[in-house]
Amino acid sequence: MGNDLLATVNWSRAQFALTAMYHWIFVPLTLGLSFLIAFFESIYVKTGDESWKKLTKFWMTLFGINFAIGVATGIIMEFQFGTNWSNYSWMVGDIFGAPLAVEGIFAFFLEATFFAVMFFGWQRASKGFHLFSTWMVAIGSNLSAVWILVANAWMQTPTAMAFNPDKARFEMQNFADIALSPNAVHKFTHTTSSAFLLASLFVMGISGLFLLQKRHQLMAQRSMVVAATLGLVASVFVAFNGDESAFHIAHRQPMKLAAMEGLYTGQEKAPVVAMGLINLAKKPGDDLPAFHQEIKIPGVLSLLANRDLNSYVPGINDLVYGNPQRAIVGAQQRMISGKIAVAELSRYKEAKKSGDTAGAAAALALFNQNKDDLGYGYLSTPEQAAPPVALTFYAFHIMIALGTLFPIIFLAVLYFAFKGTLDSQRWLWWVCFAGLFLGYVASQAGWVVAEGGRQPWAIQGLLPVGVASTNIAAGSVQATFFIFLALFTALLVAEIGIMVKQIKIGPEA
Repeated sequence: MGNDLLATVNWSRAQFALTAMYHWIFVPLTLGLSFLIAFFESIYVKTGDESWKKLTKFWMTLFGINFAIGVATGIIMEFQFGTNWSNYSWMVGDIFGAPLAVEGIFAFFLEATFFAVMFFGWQRASKGFHLFSTWMVAIGSNLSAVWILVANAWMQTPTAMAFNPDKARFEMQNFADIALSPNAVHKFTHTTSSAFLLASLFVMGISGLFLLQKRHQLMAQRSMVVAATLGLVASVFVAFNGDESAFHIAHRQPMKLAAMEGLYTGQEKAPVVAMGLINLAKKPGDDLPAFHQEIKIPGVLSLLANRDLNSYVPGINDLVYGNPQRAIVGAQQRMISGKIAVAELSRYKEAKKSGDTAGAAAALALFNQNKDDLGYGYLSTPEQAAPPVALTFYAFHIMIALGTLFPIIFLAVLYFAFKGTLDSQRWLWWVCFAGLFLGYVASQAGWVVAEGGRQPWAIQGLLPVGVASTNIAAGSVQATFFIFLALFTALLVAEIGIMVKQIKIGPEA
């Protein structure tokens, strides 16, 4: 890959990572807070207590601010598929575009239809219809996430498609298989439950701030108890779906799993690294230790990956160079097959163009024998098949550590609320306020694991990012990177400023 093209690819990756991470600040709060608002309003409708209505409208205002900024960042992010990733859009647009179209036609319009009623219909609609509209916004928000996550899940574990050699495109064969793939189900349930968890921490954090300031104390305690209840339930789902996701990753994306645990050499009774300091100098195939310091729990990774304590978990070296004793075909071997597929695809096109029917048929037959490794044909070295290990490892372990902490916070809130002493636990209010920020750290870390851990692939095993990108000047992408950095930072600052102003006003206004 030439230096100019490499620079373009790297800047395109950086730009998409930038916009996606900014966008992901807003998305999980929208998904989770919409349901908390629906719960708050349901309590108001059932009890008729006007204080619950004020509480609902306060959180609804913060939801609206976040929702507006999230839509703006999402639209900008999606434009990049046409500007920076046009080859990707051409090669898989037939598949990737379908879930996004369904999201726009069905889920977004469902959400938008009831959005105005939820915000402006308090005096114009009956209690029952207004509550129904609030629930429809919550459901619509999460249905939007369904289709976006279906598209992302297909990128992680492609299925139900066929490669068209005449058009050099992957074409959909069965939409239901894509929409209902195990990875799509796991990704949706894990992402939405983690969004509910983050929204619960958000509500508890601001409620903790009110209690520290001795403002709106009844509203803060009520909000905190409802949020802690949802957060505790969400924590159970996050843990369960996280385990299922890891099991699925072990069989469909073993390289990502190996990077998550810094496992270079495959092992039976493979351990989980509870804590570790990665050796940044370590590379696939060398003799350097993977860690400077580490604390391991033997056998747990084998149990999580294969439901068998004694099973073998392949490491990065196995997956890069192969392991004949374990019948593992590595990237090194797959590159040979992949380069044959690339060459024969080119020969097929030339033969067809020149009218050489026999030559085209021979080339196509050889291509079909090797097409499953097509993506590997574009790699320069087998080591390129390994993701950034340190980034993936640390992001994963930060996510797990914080995910273990959060249910303890939820339980503490519910325990003191049950005892009737929540109003005197000042230390817990500080913990809840800190939890607001830690929730975002865990959420961003999860995104890094999901996307960073599958590099170098735009489509796992089929399309490297170097092939997926648009061949444009690196300077153009670099310029737009800094424009987006300034724009998204301004939007984030604006949101925080507006939210802080609204929090200062409180639910009484």
